[in-house]
Amino acid sequence: MARDLGQQIQQGCDELGLTLTADQISRLQTYVELLDKWNKVYNLTSVRDPNEMVNRHLLDSLTILPYLKGDSLLDVGTGAGLPGIPVAIVHPEIAVTLLDTNSKKTRFLQQVKAELGLDNVTVVHARVEEAKLPKFAMVTARAFATIKDIIDLTGQHCDDAGCLLLMKGTYPDEELNAISGGFKLQDVVTLTVPDLEGQRHLVRLVKE
Repeated sequence: MARDLGQQIQQGCDELGLTLTADQISRLQTYVELLDKWNKVYNLTSVRDPNEMVNRHLLDSLTILPYLKGDSLLDVGTGAGLPGIPVAIVHPEIAVTLLDTNSKKTRFLQQVKAELGLDNVTVVHARVEEAKLPKFAMVTARAFATIKDIIDLTGQHCDDAGCLLLMKGTYPDEELNAISGGFKLQDVVTLTVPDLEGQRHLVRLVKE
């Protein structure tokens, strides 16, 4: 299984135009293997097949890499660490904070941080509206809430020159009409994930 996963990850990164080191590919593979192992006990994701985890979770997360700008990132409602863990592996210069209210998931994230030696990762078990955090250059969320709710909940954690990077499925027409709270729409990027059907979009908001 391990060799197949590594090949799948490498091929997916090639299709995304990403040049990763052998160590980064190895860490991404180990992350998927840990997710598969812990998922059997903790039910971290509804996806049970490790190869499907690569496409639906790992490569999906890596599609946002070209749009990252800044040295700090808050991943809200990170769950099993998506997209925060893949970002932290590929960009060790970015300080990544993973926030979730589910203690089983944050325990898993602490284990991933330890096993992969991710010194640039901080795991926070808290509600986003109650968390005492510094300001971040980037705040990201993947399938977490509506755009309006994300702005209301996370806007306070975004620095003055910061941006929100919100991962969505279908084009969020109605949600875009509700943008307010000190943020404006920069653009909506269509994302293409290797071997994954269905629409994927990245909504980029900048602080006004």
